[in-house]
Amino acid sequence: MEKIKISNNELTALGINDVKILENFSRVANGLLKHGVMDKEQILANLEALIDDPMPYALKKGGKFKNLAEAVIDLRKEGKFLKQPRTTFALKQEIADFPVYGIEHIEVGALAQMKTAVKLPIAVAGALMPDAHQGYGLPIGGVLATTANTIIPFAVGVDIACRMCLSIFDLPAGVVDTENDMLKSLLLNHTHFGIGGVTKTHFDTSLFDRPTWSETKTIRNLKDKAYAQLGTSGTGNHFVEWGELTVADGALEGIPAGNYLALLSHSGSRGFGGNIADHYSKIAMSKTKLPQEAKHLAWLNLDNDEGQEYWIAMNLAGDYASANHHEIHNKIARALNLKPIMMIENHHNFAWKEQLADGTEVMVHRKGATPAGEGVLGIIPGSMSTPGFVVRGKGDATSINSASHGAGRLMSRSAAFKTVDPKVVAANLVDKRITLIGSDLDEAPMVYKDIHAVMAAQHDLVDVLASFQPRIVRMADAKEKPED
Repeated sequence: MEKIKISNNELTALGINDVKILENFSRVANGLLKHGVMDKEQILANLEALIDDPMPYALKKGGKFKNLAEAVIDLRKEGKFLKQPRTTFALKQEIADFPVYGIEHIEVGALAQMKTAVKLPIAVAGALMPDAHQGYGLPIGGVLATTANTIIPFAVGVDIACRMCLSIFDLPAGVVDTENDMLKSLLLNHTHFGIGGVTKTHFDTSLFDRPTWSETKTIRNLKDKAYAQLGTSGTGNHFVEWGELTVADGALEGIPAGNYLALLSHSGSRGFGGNIADHYSKIAMSKTKLPQEAKHLAWLNLDNDEGQEYWIAMNLAGDYASANHHEIHNKIARALNLKPIMMIENHHNFAWKEQLADGTEVMVHRKGATPAGEGVLGIIPGSMSTPGFVVRGKGDATSINSASHGAGRLMSRSAAFKTVDPKVVAANLVDKRITLIGSDLDEAPMVYKDIHAVMAAQHDLVDVLASFQPRIVRMADAKEKPED
C-alpha cells in the first residue's frame, strides 16, 4: 500500500508559493507524519494556523513547528511570504431550474436550501423529492449533481449509506397474527438498537477481511468500533419490523401473487459512518470557504488526498451498512429456520459517479433520496402504521434517476413532543393492529407526510410492485437520542 504523504498541492493550497519554503514545509510535515507524531489533518491544521499567525509557534520552546515559524517571521520582515487572503468561492447569481415533485408537500426551508445548493459553483443539476424537508446543508430529499471530481460530505449526510432491506418469506402473511409472540421474540433476540449498541455474535464477518480497512488512519481507527456494531441498528427512525407484503400478479419475478410474511429494516453505517462524516465534513469546511448560507455544502476534490480518502471511506460505509442489514436478516432467518425467497435493498445518503442524459459525467448526491434508474428495485417506507412500497425505477432523467426514500417528516421532533397526543397514537396502533416495541412520540405516524400523497407525486419516477403493511415494529428505546 502506498504510504500517506502530504503533497505539494496540499501545501500550496495553504498559500505557499515559493519553492524553497515549500521544500522546508514538506520536509517538516512529512517528517512528523512519518514518525507518527501527528496525523495528516492535525499537521495541515497547524501549518494553516502557523501561516495565519506564526508568533505562538515561534515562542514555544521545543515546538515541532518552531523553526518554520521563525523562518516565516524573518521572511515577512523582508516583505516576503506575506499572508494571502483566503479565497471564498462565490455562489452563482442566478438559481438554476430544478424539478420539485409534490411542491405542495414541501416546506419553505427545504426549498430555500435546495436553491442555495444549485447555486454552488460546482453544481450541475438538482431535484427535490416529494418527501423533502429541511436538513443540514442539502435538504433531506435533495438530489444534487456536481462536477465529476467533487464530493460534498454534508450532501451525502451524517448516516452514510443508510438503507432499506426487505426479506420475503414463503409464509402466509397471517403468520404475523397466529405466531405473533414468536415473531416478536425473534426481533427481541436478534436485533440491537441504540447509539452504543453492539453485538457479541456474528453471522458473517468476511467484510472485515478486506484490505480497505487498512487504507487510511481514520478507517483503521474506526475498525474495532465498526466490528462491534456489525448487525446493529441506530436510533431515531431506524427500525426492524415484521409485516404483510401484498404482491400483484407478475410484479416480482418468481413470486406468485399473494400475501407474504416479510421482514423490513432501516438503518445505516452506525458509528463508523457518523465519525467519517464528522471528520471529513470538517476538513471540507476548512478547505472550501463558502458564504455563510452555503458553508455546510463545502466540497472535497477527488484529485486531492482528502477527497480520495473520503471516497474510499464512504464506499466502505456503503458495504458496511449492507452487511449490517444482512446480519440482522440472516440471524432472524436462521432462527426462523427458513431462507427468504427474495431480498431487496436500496440505500440513500450516498454519492454515485453517474452520467446525465446528455452524457455529462457527474457526482450525484442523494441525501434522503434513492436511485430510481430504469429497472432498479427499491423500497419506500411510510411510517410505523402506514404502508411502504416495493418499487421499480422508471429512469426519469429530469429527476436525475431518483425517487424519495420515504414519506418524509411533517413536523420536527420537538414539535411532535409538544403537539402529539399519546392517546391518539395508542388508538392508531390498535386500529392498525400494530405491536410496537420501543420508540416515542417523535416517531408517531402523524409526524410523517401522507405516504399515498408522496407516492402520487412521484408516479413518473417509479412503478409500485408491492405494498408492505407493518405489524410488529421494533425501534430504539424512547430514551435514546435520535441519530437518523
